[in-house]
Amino acid sequence: MFVFWGTGSAEVMQKVSSVVVRSTENFNWTFIFILAVVFYVYWTEIKNKEWDAVVAGLALYGVHWLYEIVNAIIGHFAGYPLWTVSNESTTFILLIGVCWELSMMFALAGIISFKMLPDDRNKRYFAKNGRKGISCKLVGALEMALLFALFESFLAGTTNGSFLWVYKWWGVIPVFITTYVPFFLASNYVPDMKKRKQFLAVLWGLDALLLAILIPAGII
Repeated sequence: MFVFWGTGSAEVMQKVSSVVVRSTENFNWTFIFILAVVFYVYWTEIKNKEWDAVVAGLALYGVHWLYEIVNAIIGHFAGYPLWTVSNESTTFILLIGVCWELSMMFALAGIISFKMLPDDRNKRYFAKNGRKGISCKLVGALEMALLFALFESFLAGTTNGSFLWVYKWWGVIPVFITTYVPFFLASNYVPDMKKRKQFLAVLWGLDALLLAILIPAGII
């Protein structure tokens, strides 16, 4: 049920080669429903002026898009990406490694992680006897990263190949360290940054610039 590393097999390579990006062949109306749910969550946070939660969501989601762009670039130049989804498992594939459903989940993941933090975000665990302790933001990020890495290992083990790790050296450990830890560090720390607006502007500006250049160029 759980897979902890990619196989690098010819079967996986063949499945990756068959992925069709931005095809509407499998489109259905769940696409609209999921979009409505995400819109509702963000609009509710904005209406309630929960700006920290909105920043957390946009921070993680912006990092998510940057990672997906890099994965697509790797796929273009190396022949295969680090991860991908199958045509049959989704209504729409945005880039080689991410489908609509996964992307919308990540649009909400930052808000969820942020709301799971203690009310006092300066709280530190094990802070006694002169020890500074560990930030609750760091602990929360590590916990969420581990949860998501394990869940991805479940997806990678689905018999219909819903999610695919392509290379033998790519799996739970690198996903946990290099992907999900940065994701949730962004959602947990950026809301309290003094220059959070500038951070989001640079992050989303870079995402938009890369998409505007690389999609028309046929690279991603």
